[in-house]
Amino acid sequence: MDKIKIKDLELYCRHGVFPEENVLGQKFLFSAILSVDTRAPGKADDLEKSVNYGELCHFIQEFMEEHTYKLLEAVLENLAEAILQKWEKIEEITLEVKKPWAPIGLPLETVSVEITRGWHTAYIALGSNMGEKETYLRNAVKELDESAGCRVEKVSDFIATAPYGVTEQDEFLNGALKLRTLLTPEELLELLHEIEAKAERVRTLRWGPRTLDLDILFYDNLVLDTEELHIPHIDMQNRDFVLKPMAQIAPYMRHPVLNKTIKQLEGELHG
Repeated sequence: MDKIKIKDLELYCRHGVFPEENVLGQKFLFSAILSVDTRAPGKADDLEKSVNYGELCHFIQEFMEEHTYKLLEAVLENLAEAILQKWEKIEEITLEVKKPWAPIGLPLETVSVEITRGWHTAYIALGSNMGEKETYLRNAVKELDESAGCRVEKVSDFIATAPYGVTEQDEFLNGALKLRTLLTPEELLELLHEIEAKAERVRTLRWGPRTLDLDILFYDNLVLDTEELHIPHIDMQNRDFVLKPMAQIAPYMRHPVLNKTIKQLEGELHG
């Protein structure tokens, strides 16, 4: 990915742990590395197709003057999210803030914090087999799309499927969606659980009836196995109710462990 770099933008701000820092303020130096595709603006010689770094610098100034934080870490987390939400062309941003002469009671030229944040692509499976199934699914899509740091980009059709595991229950309505998100996998899982809880999801029986079931299928090409979270989702290659809606929205998405596309996995399941 191409880069646009801004180095040592000098601003006077009021951030710090000590009360006098929030009143008197001091100098801070901001640097940024923007991951953007510069080919189109470069070919067209058109600023509208690129990121106007002048506007971005003024945005940083306004944001820093309007907000006050105790920690440099908080400064960067909030600033990075605001920039990524405002400029869709920026896929990833590395931000650094330097604080000269930090008041620690010792000679110190500068202290700095640097973070890298960006957009991630996740695929989410949706299911319901209780009550107003379609309403539960559509409400979940809406809640995800309206959540901070989330954008729903594609949604499959909702399909009726036979229950999996425990077969003596009502049929399911299943779907899948493509999500662009600033959340980590753990933060995304927490959000999904919150949306399930609003739908009065009760976890009593594995594979049992539920008003709403939301699972992370993929998160970029991440392979993750923890006590709470498995990515890619376990055994998805054997579940038609996952593969069929996924084939609608991402047929050529490649499973990072099995090294096969969704289309290939669906073909093998029905082969």
